Amino acid sequence: MNINFGYVAISMKLDNVSPNKTVTLKNLKKIDRIYWENKLQLIAKQNLENTLKILKYNNAYDIKLYRFTSKLVPFATHEEFKDYDWKTALKKEFELIGNFVNEKSMRVGTHPDHFTLLNSPRKEVIEASIKDLNYHNSMFELMGLGCEHKMIIHVGGMYKNKEDSIKRFYEGFSLLDDKVRKRIALENDDKLFNAEDVLKICNDLKLPMVLDIHHDFCNPSPLRIKSLIKDIFDTWKNEKFPPKIHISSPKDEKNIRSHNDYVNCNDFIDFIKEIKCFDFDFDVMVEAKMKDKALFKLIDELLVYDFIQKKSDGSIWVNTKIL
Repeated sequence: MNINFGYVAISMKLDNVSPNKTVTLKNLKKIDRIYWENKLQLIAKQNLENTLKILKYNNAYDIKLYRFTSKLVPFATHEEFKDYDWKTALKKEFELIGNFVNEKSMRVGTHPDHFTLLNSPRKEVIEASIKDLNYHNSMFELMGLGCEHKMIIHVGGMYKNKEDSIKRFYEGFSLLDDKVRKRIALENDDKLFNAEDVLKICNDLKLPMVLDIHHDFCNPSPLRIKSLIKDIFDTWKNEKFPPKIHISSPKDEKNIRSHNDYVNCNDFIDFIKEIKCFDFDFDVMVEAKMKDKALFKLIDELLVYDFIQKKSDGSIWVNTKIL
């Protein structure tokens, strides 16, 4: 069982390399309007240059899995800047990132925020969600990256009726451009739509599913993971990359939905033991607050088990025969 690990957006080991730099509209209004776009371009270019630095750092440690921040291009979907041609202005920077990802055979993705709701009953929310997904897809296209690099979203809100909410998700999904639909993967959430719910939707829409172990702990399915995991991983059978899961641990007993700084090693071992009979290869996105530091700490702690061997700083091999 080969397992690659990755982390989200920011390296905690690199200084002054944030890809999340931004500016508020209030501060933009303090300068002349004709300079607004120049200001935004400078910030976005710095975000993209820092992203490339992070990817080069990841490559040095053989970390092949990484999630881009959604904040690379400030105000990209804001109505105030609908005429801002950020795609042309930032074409070179995006191409450099995409070339590096392809050259080093990395797996990258995005996770649009919780305001992206394809099943909202409000038309304006649906329109804003489609605009946001188009923005994320445009970043991948500017990088020259294929649809194997995914945008992970949740089903959305419950709005007091689960069946109607799922139906609206299908309707909202149908409004997306085909190129955007091909890039979508769905994830179970920690309150509303459990792994079993999301698996059914993924099978209906022929989408890959990302299993979040922490969310399953907070919002478990009637069927346990051992009964679902083969079908969940089978949703990736036509994809270039292996199945992917998310892992994090509760902050504490009172705040089970909040993420801890690090991953409790036992949470991952419990998952491995539950699915060992299938002997799947898969990738793991670490969603702990300490990012790459949490990734390295988790791998170090896993190595105390005799059935786990280190392949690189960012990957392990699990001998399921002796597990």
